[in-house]
Amino acid sequence: MSKEKFPSEKKLDEKETASTPEAAKKKVTEDKEAKKDKEAKKDKEAKKDNHDEKLAKEIADLKDKNKELEDKYLRSEAEIQNMQNRYSKERAQLIKYESQSLAKDILPAVDNLERALSVEADDDVSKQLKKGVKMTLDSLTKALKDHGIVEIEAEDVKFDPTLHQAVQTVVAENDDQKDHVVQVLQKGYQYKDRTLRPAMVVVAQ
Repeated sequence: MSKEKFPSEKKLDEKETASTPEAAKKKVTEDKEAKKDKEAKKDKEAKKDNHDEKLAKEIADLKDKNKELEDKYLRSEAEIQNMQNRYSKERAQLIKYESQSLAKDILPAVDNLERALSVEADDDVSKQLKKGVKMTLDSLTKALKDHGIVEIEAEDVKFDPTLHQAVQTVVAENDDQKDHVVQVLQKGYQYKDRTLRPAMVVVAQ
């Protein structure tokens, strides 16, 4: 028959067991591990917060950079479009007025042919020569007209500083003649909507 312990003896044994060096050492170890786990968890959370903050900053920086690049792209597109428009406009102008330089070089020849026709022809040879000059002038005038180069109307018209160049003034005979061209000293020419050479005129004042 085994000897049964009383309740007070059981509590005493449990107390003695709990207070043994092995148990105390085990408890210290467990406390250290619990503290270590707690610190590790806290450190992990701190690192996570730091990482999230860093990531948020990087995202914000990337958004700013993207916005800046988008703005530069739009500006570049607008500049390219403006350059293309300018190029198209300049090209259209060059095509429209491509004969301007040639016309300016030809006008003195037209003037000389007209001067030659103003000389009186007395004999048959001179008359034939004058006839040839007239045919040459007519052909040249037609070619100029076909390319949009026409003579500026000047005789007896109101003086227009965009079309006429006043080189002399005279006293007007009446009020209707005031500010009107009374004599053309040199013909002027217009190329499409441009004044190629203004007419040199005498204006009544």
